[in-house]
Amino acid sequence: MIRKLLTRVGRVFSKAPNANKPALLSVNRHGVRSESISSAARQTVTRLQENGYSAYVVGGAVRDLIAGIEPKDYDVATDATPEQVRGIFRRSRIIGRRFRIVHVMSGSETIEVSTFRAGASEESETLTDEHGRVLRDNVFGNIAEDAARRDFTVNALYYNPTNETILDYHHGVADLKQKTLRMIGDPEKRYREDPIRMLRAVRMASKLGLTIDPATREPIREMADLLDNVPAARLFDEMLKLLLSGHAVECLKQLREEGLHHGLLPLLDVIMEQPLGERFVWLSLGNTDDRVREGKPVSPGFLFATLIWHEMLAAWAARKEHGENATVALHDAMDEVLDIQAKKLAITRRIAGDIKDIWALQPRFENRSGKRPLRLLEQGRFKASLDFLLLRAASGEVPQELADWWLNFLEADSHQRESMLMPEKKPARRRVRRTKPAGDSNKPEPTE
Repeated sequence: MIRKLLTRVGRVFSKAPNANKPALLSVNRHGVRSESISSAARQTVTRLQENGYSAYVVGGAVRDLIAGIEPKDYDVATDATPEQVRGIFRRSRIIGRRFRIVHVMSGSETIEVSTFRAGASEESETLTDEHGRVLRDNVFGNIAEDAARRDFTVNALYYNPTNETILDYHHGVADLKQKTLRMIGDPEKRYREDPIRMLRAVRMASKLGLTIDPATREPIREMADLLDNVPAARLFDEMLKLLLSGHAVECLKQLREEGLHHGLLPLLDVIMEQPLGERFVWLSLGNTDDRVREGKPVSPGFLFATLIWHEMLAAWAARKEHGENATVALHDAMDEVLDIQAKKLAITRRIAGDIKDIWALQPRFENRSGKRPLRLLEQGRFKASLDFLLLRAASGEVPQELADWWLNFLEADSHQRESMLMPEKKPARRRVRRTKPAGDSNKPEPTE
């Protein structure tokens, strides 16, 4: 018992902040002013500090501000436990199983507050699977331990808005300015703990224009199979961040370079071998990047509909070749492809519904006669479906004339629309041969 106690005490002192003294960087070194931090994040830090706790804005927000990028959200790290944080902020809630954190609501913002965490130990509550992936980790520690267990050096930055200083334990500011992405600790071990870090490396390098450090990059290709053990929901969330980062084109190219796209997006393994499909995907991702950078809304359903469109087309064609009704075959093909993709990425029902709506309207654009075009305009997903048609035309999949006609039809008034409609094709009348009555062979055969 005494030996165990001494071991634990020794571990605490060996990992105390002084054991890994950070660089204390003034605003002249990093350039981040407190007014550039959101008011909600500043208030959260101030309240915690006023109640006697250490608190810092941490991670991606600090990294992005140094890089001149406006953060999308803010995280705060503190030595207060989740229950203590919950006691300070009335509008807050404790969430999470793998990591227990607190969401503090301030106006329209939600600040994610986490307690400093320690590394794994034999006495801890850390739980891993047979591959080394961390399943549960709620062991609280000090700030030095918290910095050591973060993934990349550029994410282990602790900003104090009160005095505008940064605590930098792993030379993250220098790495950021030298355009290098470097893993904290042994890369192979860190990837086993959380294989998602391989995707994050690609996303962050593309977003920030960083070069992945050779030691950080080397194990990725050999360890890509570890992504098979990641829950589909987590994989979907990370892929969504990657694809909506504003740098999806660079990210996907980097995924292919590192061999991470195989099996992750099964459909892309096939699509990227097809010139027409590949052009369609790059156009889609480029269009998404432009919208993100311009601050325009982006639909995840639309994006995933473009990524797996050609796989659905192949499944649809195969079913029609086997004699299946075209409409039935279309809906069966949609279900088939989405089911295959769901084994890797847990696409939500709402997004899957959006995908199907966009796909189902595509054949209807071919019909420009009668009342059908007018009815198509009334569909809830018409605008997204038309944008999808425009991408198909730009990639050469359908004639540009078809896309132009629908653009003009959408902008036309009611009289102009009537004149644009094409005449309906009347079905050819069939000749009906009637059987001659017995004994009436001299009478001519009636016709219609």
